[in-house]
Amino acid sequence: MTDVINGVLHTLFHSEQGGHEQVVLCQDRASGLKAVIAIHSTALGPALGGTRFYPYANEEDAVADALNLARGMSYKNAMAGLGHGGGKAVIIGDPELVKTEELLLAYGRMVASLGGRYVTACDVGTYVADMDIVARECRWTTGRSPENGGAGDSSVLTAFGVYQGMRASAQHLWGDPSLRDRKVGIAGVGKVGHHLVRHLLDEGAEVVITDVREDAVRRVLEQHPGVRAVPDTDALIRTEGLDVYAPCALGGALNDVTVPVLTAKVVCGAANNQLAHPGVEKDLADRGILYAPDYVVNAGGVIQVADELHGFDFDRCKAKAAKIFDTTLAIFARAKDDGIPPAAAADRIAEQRMAEARAAAAGKH
Repeated sequence: MTDVINGVLHTLFHSEQGGHEQVVLCQDRASGLKAVIAIHSTALGPALGGTRFYPYANEEDAVADALNLARGMSYKNAMAGLGHGGGKAVIIGDPELVKTEELLLAYGRMVASLGGRYVTACDVGTYVADMDIVARECRWTTGRSPENGGAGDSSVLTAFGVYQGMRASAQHLWGDPSLRDRKVGIAGVGKVGHHLVRHLLDEGAEVVITDVREDAVRRVLEQHPGVRAVPDTDALIRTEGLDVYAPCALGGALNDVTVPVLTAKVVCGAANNQLAHPGVEKDLADRGILYAPDYVVNAGGVIQVADELHGFDFDRCKAKAAKIFDTTLAIFARAKDDGIPPAAAADRIAEQRMAEARAAAAGKH
């Protein structure tokens, strides 16, 4: 356990991936709640990010995931032009086995105890109905149902934003934003992926899918008979003639094993933290693969939940999510000008915005 604690403290205080303002370990033994809330930055406003409910192998993995996801949310919110910093929470456990109303209420009390420094929403393993329960104990909760004053499912606009990122990638690489007749492979057709399928088919793209859950694949094939499925992600990334690869499941999809065999010319997907480690973005660039930074193109959902705090308006949110097209193009242009990969260009822009906000806040005191 000492090694685990030392590892967490080193990440927080000494690594480039650290710098978080606050990390809260939460426990409620009566309900079985074990959670980690990580606040990376409040420079641009209260930290905003979802709640992941996942059966981590150990507590160290849970803390590491919370730290990484919170940091990613700071960059995502900055690039989306939102008045929010970055935060994330993880609840440890299999949601199919341990998620209860009592546990979610206890979690809501934990978030509420932060007094608005962290605003929560849905993520992997949590849904609109869960946020309705959390909101009974915590007013800093978004992603609620329309019946409870919320905006409902944020995956609709997340998929729309990823689609805009794909269009921008096509514009940059091929000189035309159209995806007609392009072959797009989607890994993960759950919350976001199945909406993305529809956008692509409507434009005339050829779509190939895979998912670890057979029911998710079956649902898409029943709704869209023209879609083709392959057994797994390994088969998908090796698909001949693939133009775009869209990782839409968990993070780390781009790594030392997958990048060398990837046939696609573009990577643009909804998953968070797609780059398994620093340096992967350069490996992609060296292979001539255009990478649309994940936290830029998947920001449609956070745009929606942020808007919920001010009285949700779908058309206003969709218009803002449509700007992901322009933002993605601007990142590609910056990357070209600076001679760096797009992921590094996006980081520079986000870091500049956060630094300017901190400087402005310091000037007021």
